[in-house]
Amino acid sequence: MKNYYNEVIEAVLGDDVVKATKFISPTEIVRAVRTRYHGKLRKVGNVEISLTIGRPNYLEREFIKACVKSGEPFPIKKIQLKLSK
Repeated sequence: MKNYYNEVIEAVLGDDVVKATKFISPTEIVRAVRTRYHGKLRKVGNVEISLTIGRPNYLEREFIKACVKSGEPFPIKKIQLKLSK
């Protein structure tokens, strides 16, 4: 199995990226979420990242259903990013 952990961690370390999700299969994802303080990202100091490996949440399952319906092969090549406001 390819190491997808580094890909999502590097994506979260980018500018204004809060969450990065890699879809490995319809039942497995790798997600990295950067901790925010009072809704804002810290630009200096340590970076705290929460790494989740396992089942997708509700919104991710909806995205997987749409990908399966459109015929997208797994693992999905692009990492899904959520930017800060």
